[in-house]
Amino acid sequence: MREVLVLANPAMAAECGTTPGRLRRRDVLELFRPQEAMQVDRIAQAPRLRHRSRYQVSVRWEAPGGGERFGELTADPVSDTVEETPALLVLLRVLGAREPTARQPARVAPVEARILALPAGGATTARAAKETGLSTDGVTYHLRRLSARWDASNRTELVARAYALGVLTPGVWPPGA
Repeated sequence: MREVLVLANPAMAAECGTTPGRLRRRDVLELFRPQEAMQVDRIAQAPRLRHRSRYQVSVRWEAPGGGERFGELTADPVSDTVEETPALLVLLRVLGAREPTARQPARVAPVEARILALPAGGATTARAAKETGLSTDGVTYHLRRLSARWDASNRTELVARAYALGVLTPGVWPPGA
């Protein structure tokens, strides 16, 4: 099902953290995640079968400022004739919210934090080894272990995750933990 928004009222736009004009031509399923795929399939089939019933879908979406909200989308087919595929009038009913959890910085050993800070500052593996007193294999071992723990596919992603997880402090140069 690919249903795009033609119009949105200010209340729905506020739920998405934007203005009504910025929602135009956005896919409804990009904004709201259905809890059950079967509900969406049923709505997608209805216009093709010329069913003109009201359908409800339980959805979740990201709230402005973090956290998650949940509610129901109600889809009503609207058109002047039975022959044309109807547009859907989609209404949102907010049922509740789950507040974001406070993120604690990831815990790493002091040597791991030091090793992370060096590549973040542009150091090679050899230079990181020299500055930490480890072998190049030892530095590589720690970087690979952290990459596996944080599911990072390369060093750039590893450093980015270190910043995102609070291990490295943004806005500080040279990087340090």
